Amino acid sequence: MPYLPIMQTRPIRFVHRGQVREVRDAAPTRTVLDWLREDARCTGTKEGCGEGDCGACTVIVAELVDAAPAESQSATAHAASAPTCPASGARAGGLRLRPVNSCIRFLPTLDGKALLTVEDLGGPDAPHPVQQAMIECHGSQCGFCTPGFVMTLAATYESHQQAASRPTRQQLADDLAGNLCRCTGYRPILAAGQRMFELPPRRLDTAPIEAQLRALQADPPLHYAAPNPGFGGRVDRFDAPRDAAALASMRLERPQARLLAGSTDVGLWVTKQFRDLGDILYLGEAQDLRHCAWVDTGDGSRTLRIGAAVPLEDAWSSIATRWPDLREVGLRFAGPPVRHAGTLVGNLANGSPIGDSAPVLMALDARLVLRRGPAQRTVALDEFYLDYMRNRLEPGEFVEAVELPDTPPPADAVRHLRAFKISKRFDCDISALCGGFALTLNGSRITDVRLALGGMAAVVRRAVGAEAALRGAEWNETTLQRAQQALDADFTPLTDLRASADYRRQVARSLLRRLWLETRPGDALPASATSVWARDAAETGRKEALR
Repeated sequence: MPYLPIMQTRPIRFVHRGQVREVRDAAPTRTVLDWLREDARCTGTKEGCGEGDCGACTVIVAELVDAAPAESQSATAHAASAPTCPASGARAGGLRLRPVNSCIRFLPTLDGKALLTVEDLGGPDAPHPVQQAMIECHGSQCGFCTPGFVMTLAATYESHQQAASRPTRQQLADDLAGNLCRCTGYRPILAAGQRMFELPPRRLDTAPIEAQLRALQADPPLHYAAPNPGFGGRVDRFDAPRDAAALASMRLERPQARLLAGSTDVGLWVTKQFRDLGDILYLGEAQDLRHCAWVDTGDGSRTLRIGAAVPLEDAWSSIATRWPDLREVGLRFAGPPVRHAGTLVGNLANGSPIGDSAPVLMALDARLVLRRGPAQRTVALDEFYLDYMRNRLEPGEFVEAVELPDTPPPADAVRHLRAFKISKRFDCDISALCGGFALTLNGSRITDVRLALGGMAAVVRRAVGAEAALRGAEWNETTLQRAQQALDADFTPLTDLRASADYRRQVARSLLRRLWLETRPGDALPASATSVWARDAAETGRKEALR
């Protein structure tokens, strides 16, 4: 599909404040936050960090539920034989609501969607239950972060009102993990999250928004062009094809164009590094890339196939449903606004040596599906990275999907899977070290093992020496120590602001010991001995039993 000439482009069209807005002259990299505050004069949304970390700028992006590929009736050829994965995000009527950071989201990505901000909830005379609860519980002090907290809580409110449920305090804390408060503290904000359900209910009126979004569905795919004042007024393009074939054709024709998924990393190139992105190819509207499904392989096993445009929140929810031991590391993978915008494939393609997904997916023996024009090829994830920010992608090629095989172990074996993240904060922080470990035991003998670590080298990679020391051996203290010594030879970590090289070596050895303590035959530590959450749950159950 050839690129359209400038005269065949169209404006960005989205729903905001009850109207369909048309934007014709904003630079393709103009952020939603800048447009809100400077153009729309909606200043309730605040700018804090400018990098998607603090949550002060949180807004809600809404789209039609029946437009979500995971719930559509027309499955792709890849998913025809297996159930699709559920979409995450709050439900409100026929809308899917996703809290996202407006400071790093580019305005053209709103095309065909609705933008909801704190101004849409209520005012001084008629506050929304979320706002009223924040007032009653003294959940705001300086007030700078408050609009972001309110928008995240509003999505939680709609989700639980739709399901006729109530969140626990821990669920509220998980929902708010991407919103930081520097003065009030979190206790009154969590109290407000509970209080808002005790007030007279007020639901979002979704019918008008749904009608407007259905009308926008008639628009052709977005091909947008506008001068970029930051670079001499040069005209930049933003193209959002609606299927993988069109994207592949455009990518082949213009391999220098910047691929964009959730902009949770690329957005910082603009807001922090002031980089020139040039023309942009957006994956987010390619419907067949937004598909996540289990696929039967024909040999009695199956594969989880996750498209390049599937939000990280959806992707990890599907992964954790099948492999529950990965749930906690998913909750610690950035904050919800980042997980709702960013994609799993984007995190893999980015290739950061401290990316959280690559070590875990290497342990799962993941494969990447690469596409160049109509041609496809498959590369094992542990063979994809060549060096720091270098990979096996050829010019005009992109990552179309990631596939996770679900091959059961032999009948007489047990497979253990663990993921450990080390960071200064528990929630919403960058890893100093992240490990993904898969261990298969036949009795006390190790029959298969995959150990992958991030933060230990210029790329995420497997600890081949430690694996060799473990494979085929008895799983005991002697084998563990031999593997720890081999691990020291596998990596030469760097010292940086997050951790020293010695610290990383020590922690990597300790994580291998934790793996042994949790999986050693006949004497494995219970979850309550290794997990704060499991210990709290056990203690709560004990107290309830005594009442």
